[in-house]
Amino acid sequence: MKYSEEIIIDLPREEVISKMEKPENFKFWQKGFISYNHISGSPGEEGARAKLKFRISNREIEMIECIEKSNLPYELHTTYKSKGVFNTQKNYFKEESENSTRWISDNQFEFSGFMNVIGKLMPGMFKKQSYQFMKDFKTFAEEGKSVEN
Repeated sequence: MKYSEEIIIDLPREEVISKMEKPENFKFWQKGFISYNHISGSPGEEGARAKLKFRISNREIEMIECIEKSNLPYELHTTYKSKGVFNTQKNYFKEESENSTRWISDNQFEFSGFMNVIGKLMPGMFKKQSYQFMKDFKTFAEEGKSVEN
């Protein structure tokens, strides 16, 4: 399954990247975020790996993030692997103006096992969650509001 989402953030690109790339900020814009633990490589650089934990509904989900390409502030490509799901995410950050940034997120999901059924029955769920993270980041970055509140 492939799809693309985009959103305009009313901040300069450098400020968007500064807020986005800090793991300590993830809890403010990724609902259900529990933890981020660096595993290997230089943090934020290509090849770096980390374990992320989320609580979605009543389930705890662990995933491994790998930075495939880091050319910030222009683009960041990552993969996320969890039980039955492999997600490739290519993020692009374009200056719309001096004080606004267009964030484009191209996603590709591959499913296996039971998640193959979920992916086929509810593909909109993944797209909706991706866009919700983007909207929540926009709110956090522009207004300082957290999904924790």
